[in-house]
Amino acid sequence: MGKPAALLRLMRPVNCVMMGFAVIVGAALATKSVSTITREWQNSLYGFMTGFMLTAASMTINDYYDREIDAVNEPNRPIPSSAVKPQEALTFALALTVIGLIAAFLTGYFCLITAVAAWIVFVAYTTVGKRSGLPGNFLVSICVAIPLIYGSIVATNAVQPNVSLFALIAFLSNTGREITKGIVDVKGDQSRHVKTLAVRYGEKLASAAAAAFYLLAVLLSPIPLFLGLVSIWFIPLVAITDLGLVASSILLLRDYSRGNARKIKNMVLLWLSIGLLAFIAGAVG
Repeated sequence: MGKPAALLRLMRPVNCVMMGFAVIVGAALATKSVSTITREWQNSLYGFMTGFMLTAASMTINDYYDREIDAVNEPNRPIPSSAVKPQEALTFALALTVIGLIAAFLTGYFCLITAVAAWIVFVAYTTVGKRSGLPGNFLVSICVAIPLIYGSIVATNAVQPNVSLFALIAFLSNTGREITKGIVDVKGDQSRHVKTLAVRYGEKLASAAAAAFYLLAVLLSPIPLFLGLVSIWFIPLVAITDLGLVASSILLLRDYSRGNARKIKNMVLLWLSIGLLAFIAGAVG
């Protein structure tokens, strides 16, 4: 693996694109218009760049702090495989952070403050919260929900109520995914005394908790439609997302082995991506 490819893997480009796109979704939800986003294309671009770059930086720092755990759980990742040295990863993360914060500054002071706050939450997770289990899962989910909030601030300089509701749905579904990831990483987490639900109470209880969060997100998903916050174009895509989360919950409850939990974790990422499309289709349709 060449160095550029290894650095790209550290960033997790799919996650970065999702978080950058989530900022655009947040802006569309706040304004209920694509034309506003197009007209203010510079702010939209800066918003996307902030979400993309800070996510890339956070993924890189996460792998730096997890390098000993990954040596057990994921030895082929860039740092434990020696494709990227730990110090190189930190330098790369710093560069990504600077680019992301510059993009936030160019968008506005309120955006910069929000971006810095999101960064502090992530650093708190990586340095302290990671080993706390469920509280750490919540911190990660806050980081996932913040791009929607950030997009609202980019577009309207305020947090719109409908965006807050969508952010809550994202928070719940991602918390379920984080708990599922804990099942995947239970062996390495035990060696590092990471107190995930799977480590503390076993994979069976963790799978039930993950399913509960997935289903809570599903139960909240019709509310935007009932409140008239979205158009009917929201329905088909959110239906796919909801069915996917329900099916994933059932599959996880039936088989909470490490291998199946890994499959569920990846499937849920797909459902969340479709959920983002549902949000934006409903907002501008």
